[in-house]
Amino acid sequence: MAYKDYNLTISDLLERDAMVFPTKEAVVVGDRRYSYFDLNEEANRLAAGLLKMGVRRDDKVAIWMHNLYEWVVAWFAVAKIGAVVVPMDTWYKPSEAEYIMGHSESVCVITSEETEGVDFISMIDAVSPRLPNLEHVIVVGRIPPARKDLTPYQSLLQWGRDWKDSLSFQEAIRVKGVDDVAFILYTSGTTGKPKGAMLTHRNITSNAIEVDLVLRITRDDRVLIPVPFSHAFGSILGITLAAVNAATMVPTIGFDPEESLRMIEKEGITICHGVPTMFIRMLNVLEHKDYDTSTLRTGIVAGAPCPREVMEDVMDIMGCNLSNAYGETEAGPIITANRLDDPLEKRLTTVGRPLPGLEAHIVDDDNKPVKQGDVGEIVARGVNIMKGYFKDTDSTDTTIDKKGWLHTGDLGMMDEEGFYYIVGRKKDMLIVGGFNVYPPEVEAYFIEHPGVLDISIVGIPDKDLGEVPAAAVHVTPGESLTGQELIDWAYGDIASAKIPRYVAIGHELPYSGRGKVQKFILRDQLHELIEGKELDKLVPTEAKKKKGGKGKAKKK
Repeated sequence: MAYKDYNLTISDLLERDAMVFPTKEAVVVGDRRYSYFDLNEEANRLAAGLLKMGVRRDDKVAIWMHNLYEWVVAWFAVAKIGAVVVPMDTWYKPSEAEYIMGHSESVCVITSEETEGVDFISMIDAVSPRLPNLEHVIVVGRIPPARKDLTPYQSLLQWGRDWKDSLSFQEAIRVKGVDDVAFILYTSGTTGKPKGAMLTHRNITSNAIEVDLVLRITRDDRVLIPVPFSHAFGSILGITLAAVNAATMVPTIGFDPEESLRMIEKEGITICHGVPTMFIRMLNVLEHKDYDTSTLRTGIVAGAPCPREVMEDVMDIMGCNLSNAYGETEAGPIITANRLDDPLEKRLTTVGRPLPGLEAHIVDDDNKPVKQGDVGEIVARGVNIMKGYFKDTDSTDTTIDKKGWLHTGDLGMMDEEGFYYIVGRKKDMLIVGGFNVYPPEVEAYFIEHPGVLDISIVGIPDKDLGEVPAAAVHVTPGESLTGQELIDWAYGDIASAKIPRYVAIGHELPYSGRGKVQKFILRDQLHELIEGKELDKLVPTEAKKKKGGKGKAKKK
């Protein structure tokens, strides 16, 4: 467990680990194994190479590749020279990559040869003429001999090999400060164009240290990282959190549930992070195949509400005492989390309490604290809160008030013991005939129907009630379901205002690259179907009234 020191840079963590635990295994990727000494040496060489190339303090360096070892090296190398990492998701298309690199003013991009069917170089070629700031493209892996405009990653390491030990290099890497921006992470764009959240070294390391105090990580832990490094979940709660205590990182290239289980068994994984769907898919594999998960100790589940039954199954079947956590990119990223010794019922139903050293409250629309148990917006304040949005002072001022409170836009409530419950997004809340309807609550209810594989609820304008719920539903394979059957199943069991009046069966949900439904797009899509008379308004029949859920078939 780490001591609380909020004056550490990202590279300070690695340099300390390399000095104190040089032979400790730092990263395992496939059959390749690297010690903390190896990792620090390569990070120094890459940092020196970047400096010789002309990259300087505060320059933006995009990283666009899968969860490779070189991503970890680049994370620390860029931090060493005081430059800023701009991560890019591997599922980005050229237009998205162009926006991120253009808006961030990235001077170089570190990428890889074609991996998992993604041809990064071709996409960069397509957009680079419109990126005046982009001067260098560094490539991990093979490069066509004719491409003299690309810089091989290994060549950069060679450039930095000798200079990394020079006095000028040592002076260059001392220019950074803990309150310098280290990371510009673009939000997932579920409400429009992504905004670049600027996180400082202190934001990142303090949040990692606070989460470490919750999970009680030691250098004997081995951390599976199936989430992408391009997300705060992977880079901060994966790489940086592991470095807090010199734990071993075991990243995966993409997520495959069976491969993750194989790695848990092979590598003796003790900590596994993920979003709920990852754990659901691993549990599905374990229904048919046996893998030894007995080494698992804990992990963070975040990114979306985790159903109670999933938490229970992960604990019972996989033996993993998960910590249900909540946060967002702008908070560096974790705000609340369950401690491992919290009461079981709290761990199953809440997202825990605020991290040590962080303040959180629930406020109303006038920014005043609500009564205990009432729903309001979650606000947070602490050393982990972002510096602001890059080149967007208006959004920064709207999101962080004059007293330093981050307004998350998430609705929640707090119980008498200080545990937080997430209700939904403030912008997504519906007012149906004066009745507040929270989409996540309704979605969690309908996901219990055996025929519902996935569902998303949005509001549609209605002349009588102001707005009404509309649902897009993916049906469970092998099941049949109509919209009428679905609302009849619910009628009499939940408030009438919560029952969708429109149900689009089989409608493809517009997910962002980070796995979140872009509800503003879905709302427009369903509204267009309604206007085009392709989606009829439904009224529940009274033939199947149920009370209290009795006799209702639910998923096992």
